[in-house]
Amino acid sequence: MGALDEPLTKLVGDRTAKVLADSLKLRTVGDLLHHYPRRYVERGQLTSLDELEIDEHVTVLARIEKVTLIPFRGRKGDRLEVVVTDGRSRLSLVFFNQGWRQKELKAGAQGLFAGKVGVFNRSRQLVSPDYQLLDEEAGSDAARQFAGRLIPVYGASAQMPSWKLSICIETALTKHLADVGEPLPAELRERHDLIPLPEALELIHRPRSQADRERAQSRLRWDEAFVLQVALARRRAADSALPAVPRRPRPDGLLDAFDARLPFTLTEGQQKVSAEIAADLASEHPMHRLLQGEVGSGKTLVALRAMLAVVDAGGQAVLLAPTEVLAQQHHRSIVEMMGDLAEGGMLGGSDLGTRVVLLTGSMGVPARRQALLDMACGDAGIAIGTHALIEDKVQFQDLGLVVVDEQHRFGVEQRDALRAKGEQPPHLLVMTATPIPRTVAMTVFGDLETSVLDQLPAGRSPISTHVVPAVEKPNFLARAWERVREEVAKGHQAYVVCPRIGDEEPTEPRKRRKAAEEDLEDVADTGADSDERRPPLSVVETAEMLVKGPLAGLRVEILHGRLAPDAKDEVMRRFAAGEVDVLVATTVIEVGVNVPNSTAMVIMDADRFGVSQLHQLRGRVGRGSAAGLCLLVSDMPAASAARARLDAVAATLDGFELSRIDLEQRREGDVLGQAQSGVKSSLKVLSVLEDEEVIVAARAEATRLVAADPDLTAHPELRTALESLLDADRAAYMEKG
Repeated sequence: MGALDEPLTKLVGDRTAKVLADSLKLRTVGDLLHHYPRRYVERGQLTSLDELEIDEHVTVLARIEKVTLIPFRGRKGDRLEVVVTDGRSRLSLVFFNQGWRQKELKAGAQGLFAGKVGVFNRSRQLVSPDYQLLDEEAGSDAARQFAGRLIPVYGASAQMPSWKLSICIETALTKHLADVGEPLPAELRERHDLIPLPEALELIHRPRSQADRERAQSRLRWDEAFVLQVALARRRAADSALPAVPRRPRPDGLLDAFDARLPFTLTEGQQKVSAEIAADLASEHPMHRLLQGEVGSGKTLVALRAMLAVVDAGGQAVLLAPTEVLAQQHHRSIVEMMGDLAEGGMLGGSDLGTRVVLLTGSMGVPARRQALLDMACGDAGIAIGTHALIEDKVQFQDLGLVVVDEQHRFGVEQRDALRAKGEQPPHLLVMTATPIPRTVAMTVFGDLETSVLDQLPAGRSPISTHVVPAVEKPNFLARAWERVREEVAKGHQAYVVCPRIGDEEPTEPRKRRKAAEEDLEDVADTGADSDERRPPLSVVETAEMLVKGPLAGLRVEILHGRLAPDAKDEVMRRFAAGEVDVLVATTVIEVGVNVPNSTAMVIMDADRFGVSQLHQLRGRVGRGSAAGLCLLVSDMPAASAARARLDAVAATLDGFELSRIDLEQRREGDVLGQAQSGVKSSLKVLSVLEDEEVIVAARAEATRLVAADPDLTAHPELRTALESLLDADRAAYMEKG
């Protein structure tokens, strides 16, 4: 165990170490040294007090304006009220029965004040805050500690304010800076003009100028990017060394027959991506490719052509979908696209055809048994299903390709369980529509080879999107229902989307449930502030209101994940056949649903959904020759962050731009977090939006280094850094892909 792995008890004592571990998850000397300041303040540069948020733990630099001791009426005791200012706004500090503090809290003094922001009489206040005065005349510790330096402000807690944390870090720097290893090779540091790591840690915690801070951050960004990239490069190298059966379609086979029947020409983008996938499938090593595509760009068609190529080559392919509704929709649309080519070995089926089977968790026993048999004996060249495909009893004769739709909904273990069903590793294609933040991060970091479909097929119509402020302008909502009636009068259809079903208990906490596969789609991506508001609108209540009110006389039906599978399938079949005018649904329709006659969508409580989710939902309209209309209904005020999110969605149809907005608002979190790959630490100074150049350069350096030294034999410090990123239990995630 190195010095940086030592527990903090040796450095700061048992009591402080316990506080650091419990409140900030800092347990070792290394954890402490890598707990960087959130921001810095300069002496005399006071904190903007009007930006403080209620219930936030803050550390502010402010000047004392007034000190007043107020005795309690009719009882013993007093309240010391200290008003501090930044020159524009004020903040009250309140101390109960601590009148003696008047002697040191003098008007005109500057200090650091830390506590939780509360409200009393409509004014913000800190009750019994910790503080450190920056008073040179009084010779305060803080004045000496921060003399001539920027003052670091750390992510802290109620038990451990920023300056106490700063003292602990000072101790660690003094005693252990010499023990810090150097994970970056010397030639790399020289090429990119990076300072040594010990110097970077010194400057990030003790900068004397903004230039010091920037030099430190530049180096630490490289550490984060490079170590991650080495982990990914090693994984790519290991994957590329695995054997796989090459899958080359036979001439005049199933794929050629399918292409000949297509009533349209593939877009240039579809042809390019299909060629990339075909080259991967023909390789003797497994494909690991991410297919990103704009909503409606034809990803499913590209994936189907890849599956047909594998069937042509004697193998089988599976398509894993996150929900039953989506699996059923994929099965229906693929069978329709293939026609008699999906009826191999059946009466009336094509001689070139194969069988396409569906497997979901709630299928009846006879249908399930037949699907399992068809997969095991090889009669089914294509299997489509949900998590049910992962079960142990599911076997394949020769699994050649795994396609994962909406890959962000599956963890690595689930994908790996499916890939393990092949005798040799099958090829892997993961698909996503509008990239969600994790996908953007994975793409920027180059976890997978990436293909992008950014062209829409010919014949797709534009979609106009508008925000409907239901409270501020109730007549706008009435007009929204009129627009739905107008679209139906033209012979078109509409969706109304609600955040919940409506058969839950009224007091059910609105949290993302750990749902069964049929309910996974029914949880809206709600904002953190929504629990303070009225319950979200439901499918059941909204449908009832519409039938009795603004849409009376229209054929209105409901769809959600708790309907029986046959009922869900029947509703979607009838809607696709034009027998339903308005479908009131949860987000079960978010992906994969394709009804070209649907031209209008009204999303209720739209602010409760995420940016990417709204874009996905919107993509269900405008899929035919008629223009699409999407109305985002919200009762949030115009100045709120939630409304700003809706305005961003209304302003652009570019899913990749929206994914950046989504990422900016939600941040990266664990870029390759445990649910996906086992990396345990969040990015601290690296931003996947702002630091793409660093990431790309780090990837090139990592690829070069791993090619020359796969086991990092010549780079022990880098290996140590990698081990601290991945613990032993989680390292297996990286291998599973």
